[in-house]
Amino acid sequence: MSAVPPDLRARATSKASGIPGVKHVVAVASGKGGVGKSTTSCNLALGFAAMGLKAGILDADIYGPSQPKLFGLRGKPRQIGGGMLEPMERFGVKVMSIGFLVEEDLAMIWRGAMVIQAITQMLHQVAWGELDILVVDLPPGTGDAQLTMAQQAPLAGALIVSTPQDLALIDARRAIAMFDKVKIPILGLIENMSGFCCPACNQVTPIFGHGGARHEAETRGIPWLGGIPLDIGIRATSDEGRPIVAIEPDSAHAIRYVGIARGIWSAIVSGAASRPPPRIVIE
Repeated sequence: MSAVPPDLRARATSKASGIPGVKHVVAVASGKGGVGKSTTSCNLALGFAAMGLKAGILDADIYGPSQPKLFGLRGKPRQIGGGMLEPMERFGVKVMSIGFLVEEDLAMIWRGAMVIQAITQMLHQVAWGELDILVVDLPPGTGDAQLTMAQQAPLAGALIVSTPQDLALIDARRAIAMFDKVKIPILGLIENMSGFCCPACNQVTPIFGHGGARHEAETRGIPWLGGIPLDIGIRATSDEGRPIVAIEPDSAHAIRYVGIARGIWSAIVSGAASRPPPRIVIE
């Protein structure tokens, strides 16, 4: 896969994130769980790395961290000077998650203040080094984690992941409305599980419907970033901790993820601007 063009890299100089060494922070969000947001986040981060960018991923889903499993990482981050943690790394992507710091089967019974503190520490007390882009895998919903990210790390933008059916799109609309409220630009909408291609007969079946997310994007004037099929290969490689973009870079699905990452990067480079953290106003 080709590297990012030199002119695009040269123009990517925003320091809006407020995190030393990190040029851009992008949030991946969904209104509800179970739509494949974490798998999408993982493969997009790997897509940025495949372009030749220095990429990292922060797993901000405190209650259900998935990135350690998806990246096949175990153990605890190394503590270095000044109370900083060194992120784990695999497949050329730096990774930090609360899942590295607690037992895998431990229930995180934390109130909002503890969630906010944990996310703040993972943003600012991790030695991310020089990164072109940090992908943040947000938990589902529109609560403390999302507002903390909006305040603590001014975002280049947010991506919304949804499945095609109306039930998922209802919650995706809430996520879009929340980012609009705190003036975070929506970089685009991704439709996950957009259809299932039978490996025996090659017939595509729209198990969760088809085109709902694309129609939503077009209706709202949000960039349409594309659809990712429901595929056993993506599921299997994710469960094995060997994500498809990393181990099958020439596969159709990997190429699709990298294509989406390339579109996101172009949008960031052409439109990102430094700005102070938004003030969250409760009406």
